Amino acid sequence: MRLLDTTLQLVVGAKNGSLAAATPVALAEGELRTMLVKKVALLAVGILSATALVLGLAPAVPPSVPNARAAPPLPAPREAPVAKEERQSEWLLFRGNSLQTGVAQTTLPDKLEALWTFKAKDSIENAPAVARGVVYVGAMDEHLYALDLATGAEKWKYRAGKDSGFKASPAVKGDTVYVGDTDGFFHAVDVEKGKKRWSFETGAEITSGANFTGNRVLFGSGDETLYCLTTEGKKAWTFKVPGGPVMATPAVVDGRTFVAGCDSALHVIDLDNGKELASVELAGQVGATAAVIKDRVYVGTMVHHVQAVDWKDAKVDWTFEPQKGGQPFAASIAATDKLVIAASRDKRVYALDRATGEKKWDFVTRGRVESSPVVVGQRVYIGSGDRKFYVLDLATGKEIQQLTLDDEVTGSPAVAGDRILIGTRAGTLYCLGAKK
Repeated sequence: MRLLDTTLQLVVGAKNGSLAAATPVALAEGELRTMLVKKVALLAVGILSATALVLGLAPAVPPSVPNARAAPPLPAPREAPVAKEERQSEWLLFRGNSLQTGVAQTTLPDKLEALWTFKAKDSIENAPAVARGVVYVGAMDEHLYALDLATGAEKWKYRAGKDSGFKASPAVKGDTVYVGDTDGFFHAVDVEKGKKRWSFETGAEITSGANFTGNRVLFGSGDETLYCLTTEGKKAWTFKVPGGPVMATPAVVDGRTFVAGCDSALHVIDLDNGKELASVELAGQVGATAAVIKDRVYVGTMVHHVQAVDWKDAKVDWTFEPQKGGQPFAASIAATDKLVIAASRDKRVYALDRATGEKKWDFVTRGRVESSPVVVGQRVYIGSGDRKFYVLDLATGKEIQQLTLDDEVTGSPAVAGDRILIGTRAGTLYCLGAKK
């Protein structure tokens, strides 16, 4: 009986909110036993329910408790908006991605206008890179520049060397910008301070941009070689292309990269060791960058062809030839889910069916086109030797807008958020968007 009295004091005290204030209750032993069992059972249910809630193992309301209200569910986790904005606002390497497709996953204003310009002392013949609100662009005046994307203000400049210049497009990975110069040196530069981390000497000028695989960086050189270096500047492997310079930026997909040069062949290379896995004969020499979608490589030749190559089966799927005796396709390809956009020195921009190579439309400019096209949404953006920068409808090729720049468009576009950047032979970098 004493044990029951003591236990009941604890239970009643717990119910009243204070164990210390519990008062003995004189009840018959049977009644005490019944009350004790009920109280202990309720207390145990409460303790178990609270424990389950903390561990995330049970709903907020035990089904045995009447007239209780469920706690509101926790909101589903959402992706941080900063990460999404960073992805949309960066153009880290030539053609915008490792597949070299020239397609930007963002939107641009319906009508473009100049937001700011930056003037270098010689021509701009590459595409800028954009990372974390900073534009990196090389010029033929010996310098690589870092500019504020919002204003165009210069943050720093890095000198390649006397009488050298930058034809290659810069590429950014982590805290380093990588770019080759016309003297054959490949530079790794700190993105914040513009100081050299290291440089690597090749045997001829570098016009190829860089691409990346893990902690390695890939680029081509005029010494007929595709280089693979570690991000510390040490040689991992090289692949020799006989007969001429490697001018194109290498695309990367599924542990493979691709290189073509003056030997009129597309080489499929294992990224791990630099060994050739396959070679496909092309219709001519290649000077521009190929685009890759799934198991197809799309490339223009310096004769007058655009070709689709099945890199897994090592065969040409289709060949497009606009006319006999045509001009080279010196610009890099842009490739979407349905179309291949190719520009030629014959002053035209072509849209081809990606599956068959059939021409869907062409657009005639008034100058040679060596600037590579980019696609944003349902529009194509491209510059020409006629000093114009064109905006075309992707489906029809009809002109939507043209802007007159200060000289021939020798650079290729880069897209950053709601802005697009393009350089000219006069050394002017234009940032185009919509004024607010």
